[in-house]
Amino acid sequence: MNLDTLREERKKWLTWKNIIPYQEAIKKLKAYENIELKFGDKVEVQIENLSPEDAAQIKETALLMKPWRKGPFQLNNLFIDSEWQSQIKYNLLEPHFDLQDKIVGDIGCNNGYYLFRMLSHQPKKLIGFDPSAIYYSQFQFINHFVKSDIVYELLGVEHVAFYEHKFDTLFCLGVLYHRSDPVAMLKSLFKGLNKGGELILDTFMINGEGEMCLTPKDRYSKIPNIYFVPTVAALKNWCHRAGFETVEVLETMKTEVHEQRKTEWIDTQSLEDFLDPNDDTKTVEGYPAPKRVYIKAIKCLN
Repeated sequence: MNLDTLREERKKWLTWKNIIPYQEAIKKLKAYENIELKFGDKVEVQIENLSPEDAAQIKETALLMKPWRKGPFQLNNLFIDSEWQSQIKYNLLEPHFDLQDKIVGDIGCNNGYYLFRMLSHQPKKLIGFDPSAIYYSQFQFINHFVKSDIVYELLGVEHVAFYEHKFDTLFCLGVLYHRSDPVAMLKSLFKGLNKGGELILDTFMINGEGEMCLTPKDRYSKIPNIYFVPTVAALKNWCHRAGFETVEVLETMKTEVHEQRKTEWIDTQSLEDFLDPNDDTKTVEGYPAPKRVYIKAIKCLN
């Protein structure tokens, strides 16, 4: 697979009619020098002596790029209140990884919120994968101020095994249930890891002791492209079939409405609209309400 050819093809996505306004708005932003960065629950940018006119331009650019799914971000007084309170997931996972001097990839990285948070761990290299020109534009917007050396690839999980180098740690958060062949996806991630490498992954799950999974007929929680929702035992089996030696369950947790909710930064429905209004333990389709399992899978050293 020639990734350079694919990269050139996907650069053309940035010239699509609906993406050009984002790209033009980013190019019009000023180059700011006196910036203070904080990578806590919010990815925070403080620009010294920001004029009201410049602040208005930054806000206008951010609003143009809705919907903001992952975050939150703070740019001076502008708070981008994303749909997902992504700090909940990141803070849950942070005690379970060490990224210093590691080559790290984030598969399905969205606008890069997790990647920006990972900068404080001083990795050797950070690479995000996401074939979305909208999310890439949001990343460019934030990185205009952060000025990081994060590499953002308009590529997907199917390209990880063919990447120019292997990874020490791969994150794959909220992607697996979108794939019609989850074992093939896990094999691609396995091939992309160095020996001894770690995969940190989360996916929807259902309760149960057996090795089984839910296969939604049409939609799950109003999401059309959900193929398989496994029990923890089934997920472990998928990982072992993909080649991983050990699989550690870090946490299981129901998705709550304080973590995923409608804000002025998305203009669409959110979790509360996806649940049965009379029984929040079920989706509107009658399936078990969204619950996630977080795992760490290790590629053996042999």
